[in-house]
Amino acid sequence: MSRGTLCRFFVFSFLVAKAASQDFAQTRFICTSIPLDMDPMCSAPMQNSGPVEDIKGTILQLRETILQQKETIMNQKETIRELTAKLSRCESQSMSEPSQYNRANTSTQTNSLKDLLQNKIEDLEKQVLSRVNSLEETKNVAKNDSTENRGKIENALNSLHQRISDLEKGQKNLRPTDKFQITFPLRTNYMYAKVKKSLPEMYAMTVCMWLKSNASPGVGTPFSYAVPGQANELVLIEWGNNPMEILINDKVAKLPFIINDGKWHHICVTWSTRDGVWEAYQDGLKRGNGENLAPWHPIKPGGIMVLGQEQDTLGGGFDATQAFVGEMSHFHMWDRVLTPGEVYSLANCSAKTLVGNVIAWTEANVDIYGGATKWTFEACRQIN
Repeated sequence: MSRGTLCRFFVFSFLVAKAASQDFAQTRFICTSIPLDMDPMCSAPMQNSGPVEDIKGTILQLRETILQQKETIMNQKETIRELTAKLSRCESQSMSEPSQYNRANTSTQTNSLKDLLQNKIEDLEKQVLSRVNSLEETKNVAKNDSTENRGKIENALNSLHQRISDLEKGQKNLRPTDKFQITFPLRTNYMYAKVKKSLPEMYAMTVCMWLKSNASPGVGTPFSYAVPGQANELVLIEWGNNPMEILINDKVAKLPFIINDGKWHHICVTWSTRDGVWEAYQDGLKRGNGENLAPWHPIKPGGIMVLGQEQDTLGGGFDATQAFVGEMSHFHMWDRVLTPGEVYSLANCSAKTLVGNVIAWTEANVDIYGGATKWTFEACRQIN
């Protein structure tokens, strides 16, 4: 590029810059022809200094304009920062206000949910109380019905027993008073027999009887003797899956009896307060023995002897699960220990005159209740 052209380009650049920095509505472009030999911006001599001064003035104006534009831009930046800050605060406030609203709305919803749950709980409590009351009423009605039905059953059984007794009157008058058995056909808490005689104070004893049962589990309680303050003064029991036990003053000894096969069996238990020695016989043979069964404790007098039930209170408190089911006969008790020979003779019906001196098996000594029945029975004829 020639020097003249370069100079013209420089001038033209300044003019363009000036035009670009000003408002297009207030700007005019002026074109002036400059001779090649009179280039004012180059080293060539100029005939007149007027254009140079104009260019200088233009440059100064451009500089002032640039400074003003710079100041305006700075002011606009500051304004923009203020507006941005205000906008941020407004946005923060607008965000916080919905949040507070949401919290208030959430709290309201929570309170509503609590009220709803409380109402549901109260409704459920009312329903449960209503159901409990209904069940209690049903229970009372069922209890009354059960008591009424029990009374009807007892009356029917007693009536039936009376009819049977009437039919057997002729046979009763002819048979010996000890040739009978008592039958307990059901496991109840109201069917039992009671021995009219009580026991004296005893320091030794033997109790023997004939039993027939096929009840399972356990034949129940053949007899129980209770005194004031001690319901288990003397008890023979086979309850549940436990072996048969003899209890004296609530002390226990397990007996090796197996009698729930539906056959008649003769059993005897002897005991002495001295060292609490005991022996157990089944069908005339000793099956077991032991000691330390309520030693030095005499059997107390003045109690109640019940056949077929276990007493939880004196003369009562029967539990159907502990009731005897089967047949019983020849219940005898002595205030001494029988010898093995005497026990064997009883089991084989060879000791016809050997009867209990404390309790003897006669119809006059035993009353029956709740539907238990008496039938003619001869042990030796049954086992032969």
